Amino acid sequence: MDASAAGDLGEAVNDPQLQHFIEVETQKQRFQQLVHQMTELCWEKCMDKPGPKLDSRAETCFVNCVERFIDTSQFILNRLEQTQKSKSAFSENLSD
Repeated sequence: MDASAAGDLGEAVNDPQLQHFIEVETQKQRFQQLVHQMTELCWEKCMDKPGPKLDSRAETCFVNCVERFIDTSQFILNRLEQTQKSKSAFSENLSD
């Protein structure tokens, strides 16, 4: 890589618009992965025999599965945020 290309790369890394774009795209990718995981998990759990229509048991199972998946994901995110805040507070106290 020549000096000009390295300079362009350095400017791109410091570009706030580019960083925002990358963050948004990364969030989209994470969301798609979450939807894929949820679909796969709930399908395996709730779909006994595929047919032209969902029976009421399968429909109820899908609704409950998706709600539990969302609840669990939200719980994990909240827990990670709490852990990060605790670590930050602990680090700040150590530096005082």
